Amino acid sequence: MKTMTVGDFKTRFSEALDAVRGGETIIVSFGRNHRKVAAMVPYSALQPRQRRPLGLLKSKARVAFARNFALVDEDLLKS
Repeated sequence: MKTMTVGDFKTRFSEALDAVRGGETIIVSFGRNHRKVAAMVPYSALQPRQRRPLGLLKSKARVAFARNFALVDEDLLKS
């Protein structure tokens, strides 16, 4: 795992992207304290979304959504 400052990351973005393509994770740090603020990871390392069970209504109810329906968990929890 490699750590880069924001300025270094901006300057060497293409190199960082090549490293991520190679399977490496890049951590981006910010400020005088080099606080870690972001991570650039290979796409293949992301966890696939899992189907959510209906809980208590499992096998008693069905639900279907339109193909263009897009609501992420954060938006649902905000409402």
